Amino acid sequence: RGISSDERPKRPLTAYFRFLKENHSAFRQKNPEMSNVDLVKKIAGAWKELPASQKQVYEEARKVDLQRYEEQLAAYKAQLTPAQAAALKEEKRKRLAKRRSFRAKRELTVLGKPKRPRSGFNIFVSENFQESEGVSPAAKLKKLFDAWQKLSSSQKQPYLQLAEDDKVRYKNEMKSWEAKMVELGREDLTRARKQRSKKKSAETAKKGETAKASSHKNKAKLQLKKSEE
Repeated sequence: RGISSDERPKRPLTAYFRFLKENHSAFRQKNPEMSNVDLVKKIAGAWKELPASQKQVYEEARKVDLQRYEEQLAAYKAQLTPAQAAALKEEKRKRLAKRRSFRAKRELTVLGKPKRPRSGFNIFVSENFQESEGVSPAAKLKKLFDAWQKLSSSQKQPYLQLAEDDKVRYKNEMKSWEAKMVELGREDLTRARKQRSKKKSAETAKKGETAKASSHKNKAKLQLKKSEE
């Protein structure tokens, strides 16, 4: 049968997160007007001030759960076929890649990376989306796409010109932003660094293919020589 990673035993909470989970409701009742971020900060402060003897109670509870988790994990892995283990490994790889991608995008947002330039159609959509008819965003977008297709060249021209202006804006902002990243020691985020990395990867892959082809060629020659002998 198929086995999902959702069936894998869950790693037990750390001592702090146990404390957070147990006390969140009580702190919320005492501070109903407080935002979630401030509330978590308040609970974190309470954890820091908690006596070591009381923290030890949460640590011991985690140790018990950790032992149970390791036993359940061993039993879970034992029931997997090689194919299921490989499938779950691939699922985990994709999940981690997705998480890394999200973190990378979030980091770029925090660092203030300029937004990419919009196309003429994007600008047309943003100006007309609210007034567009449709029961769903997808339906509205389809109607706008059809409307865009029916516009004449002269009617599209203002939007296309705005798109060209946005390209200039993006180019100038990216130049300033990349200079700032170099100053901050984050040259790895610049386009020039990424292009060099892609070129190097392509050259490495090409060398690997050349070496592989050469190996096959030499092997074929050797087999031919043996057959002639």
